[in-house]
Amino acid sequence: MLKRRRATLKDVAESVGVHVSTVSRALNPETRHLITSDIVRKIAAASRALGYIPNTAAYSLRTTRTKIVGVVVPDITNSIFPPIIRGVEDALMEHGYATVLVNTDGGMEREAAMIEALAARGVDGLVIASVHRDDGRIRDLATQGTPVITVNRRMDDPTIPSVTSDEEDGVRRMLTHLAALGHKNICTIAGDQTISTGQRRHDAFMQIAPELGIEPDPANVVFASDFNESSGERCMEELLARGVEFTAVHCSNDRLAIGAISALRRRGLSCPADVSVTGFNDMPMVDRIDPPLTTIRIQQHKVGYVAAELLYEQMRELSSRPVPQHIVLPVDLVVRSSTAPPPAIASKTVRRTVKDRT
Repeated sequence: MLKRRRATLKDVAESVGVHVSTVSRALNPETRHLITSDIVRKIAAASRALGYIPNTAAYSLRTTRTKIVGVVVPDITNSIFPPIIRGVEDALMEHGYATVLVNTDGGMEREAAMIEALAARGVDGLVIASVHRDDGRIRDLATQGTPVITVNRRMDDPTIPSVTSDEEDGVRRMLTHLAALGHKNICTIAGDQTISTGQRRHDAFMQIAPELGIEPDPANVVFASDFNESSGERCMEELLARGVEFTAVHCSNDRLAIGAISALRRRGLSCPADVSVTGFNDMPMVDRIDPPLTTIRIQQHKVGYVAAELLYEQMRELSSRPVPQHIVLPVDLVVRSSTAPPPAIASKTVRRTVKDRT
């Protein structure tokens, strides 16, 4: 069987009756606007008919760019990240870029190795969702001229651009909701303090709670080592073991909340009849767990999309257009069935029930 010769730009140009450079501009999202829409449509149709595939290797040699962006996430099994990744891909595809995804498992050493591997392969930029508050490797890359943006998290270094969600407003909305239900004794399962989402949500809780008449007690605060269900279970068990009095638990993310509810159920306690539990992020499927989770909704697809657009501006070196360093997207409170008014004898319910059932 004879192999069919690969179609070239010249073949497309001859098919349409235009110059090769016109075809090149029409197929490049960055220069397409220079060609009339009618010609662009004809060239696109001819390209599809001929099976033309751009030679990215030749483009890279000619421009020193690969049209590839690296996307770094801490845990691909965490369902919050696929919508963020989709947002990144949707934005970059509009500009003719492809993405390469790597997973760090939340470890800084693995993150450094994955980023070095991406840099060695010549990616044009990096979208990083795994960043810690202090991350020297990311700082070095940015200093060396690699376009970088963090998404969902940010660094303490203000020179590294980011797109995040309004953590403080999310915590305020949730605590206001719990206070309106009548809760006074509220514990919090805080996230890893080396990560901006964990630190900012915890700081917001400690600042806002007193404004609502909720006095935070150090005994009512427990820190998770990871943002997952097992950490949520461990933290809830620790709160119960301390014998502290509480009727609600504010969790730093949805996965911690799911774990916390599992620990309560294992102890014979009901959510929300005995203890209300809240999350943060509104990741996919938390409306289908038992009970459906009251949480803070972040704009998962949009946070990825906006981050990719911001990175694209960096990669194009649009020095004449000011690039926002940090974008904070609004959040929404989503009330479901994991929160309810506290039991009649709120201050004694958890302590008495745990004592009786263990």
